[in-house]
Amino acid sequence: MKRTLPQKLGVIIGNRDFFPDALIAEARNEMLDVFNKLQISPVWLEAEANKGGGVETLEDAFKCADLFKKNREEIMGILVVLPNFGDEKGILETIKQSSLNVPILIQGYPDDLNRLDVARRRDAYCGKLSVCNNLNQAGIPYSLTSQHVSSPSSESFISDLKKFTAVCRVVHTLRGARIGALGARPGAFNTVRYSEKILERNGISISTMDLSEMIKFVESTGDDDTMVKAKLSEVEGYLPAPNIQKAKLYQIAKMGVFLDRFQDDYKLDATAIQCWTSLQLNLGCNVCTNMSMMSEALFPSACEVDVMGAISMLALQAASGTPAALVDWNNNFADDPDKCVLFHCGNWAKSFIPNGKIANAPILGTSVGVENTVGALDGATPASRGLTVARISTDDSLGLIKSYVAEGEITNDDLKTFGNRAVAKIPNLNGLMNYVCRNGFEHHVGITLADVASILEEALGRYLKWDVYSHNSK
Repeated sequence: MKRTLPQKLGVIIGNRDFFPDALIAEARNEMLDVFNKLQISPVWLEAEANKGGGVETLEDAFKCADLFKKNREEIMGILVVLPNFGDEKGILETIKQSSLNVPILIQGYPDDLNRLDVARRRDAYCGKLSVCNNLNQAGIPYSLTSQHVSSPSSESFISDLKKFTAVCRVVHTLRGARIGALGARPGAFNTVRYSEKILERNGISISTMDLSEMIKFVESTGDDDTMVKAKLSEVEGYLPAPNIQKAKLYQIAKMGVFLDRFQDDYKLDATAIQCWTSLQLNLGCNVCTNMSMMSEALFPSACEVDVMGAISMLALQAASGTPAALVDWNNNFADDPDKCVLFHCGNWAKSFIPNGKIANAPILGTSVGVENTVGALDGATPASRGLTVARISTDDSLGLIKSYVAEGEITNDDLKTFGNRAVAKIPNLNGLMNYVCRNGFEHHVGITLADVASILEEALGRYLKWDVYSHNSK
């Protein structure tokens, strides 16, 4: 499973024979300093393999490609380093022969105006154009640094490399992702329908299971079960549970044991669960606490069998490295057109509600009895300068995967209500809502407390070839 991914990059140091070899050695040392700082492990030719470990000739390209092949299961992306003009054909052949289908970042060194003599000139400003031209001809997608040329030690390049590794995480996580769908979607929620076939065509697999499996397990498992006792301890240590009967906590613990097995048996990366009303009517509790605990542990879990919501959470989590939540675009906030209320009855990860508690779901309780909704969480998200919202959806009529991303913030506005709640502020929110409505997106959206919209736009659009609307760039 993909909660933690090795930060291992294949590195190609481009070289041309009429440039000084010292530039290659310097680039290697400078890049190594950056890799150590960011905890990145490089896979590159050793300095002894040829002239400093650079890639110049066809022979160099095949050596480097073979090295990449041996590490293909761990390499997240490829970094092309141009300390000089570089040999575009050597770089292209390395990538082609390696057969790696991973993100690629192209870096070029800047020249020093006082060192444009034969001994020190680089010409990477020009060489980068040639490398990109060759990759473009071959139909190979690639990413660019924010500055056309930048030194490895510069703040801009370090920021670019951090962003690039996050792009790699998103691509690696979503390619081959395995999502568990437990139970049938609520009958009234056509909005969470999706296409398994489109997902399968894009490498994402769905494993389904009937909710009766979990209900039977909970009803047939005793309180003295060793795994149940261990899970009960986890539940009680997760969030306060004032005035909650012990019997209800045992029910929640038993569901937790079952969900752990579901994840392990099917090698799942995320889950989408039927959260109402069968569980309340059969077991007298909610699964929200369990879903929150899974999301906090970086196994995203979406309610209402919203499989695409779970995938949206998985993408956000991979981009930020922190938990994601699934929310309703729920209410306007007074007359402020750029603010709205984000809400759910209560399954957000603890990171979003640090002062939360295990409680019940009053709205659902009006139909099934509030005493049967124990396990929903209550808590507000504190103000956060970082916020990214994202939704990934299958469009059956067009036969594609589409998405939107936007950034904003969580404000400190007070909400006198229950459940999991937050006030979000997003520039031109009304314009975003118009886009969501006109393009038939769902009422659910994933969120994470970090600014990662550009990372998702790059990963989903450039490398996964999905349709992406980036709200803040419009």
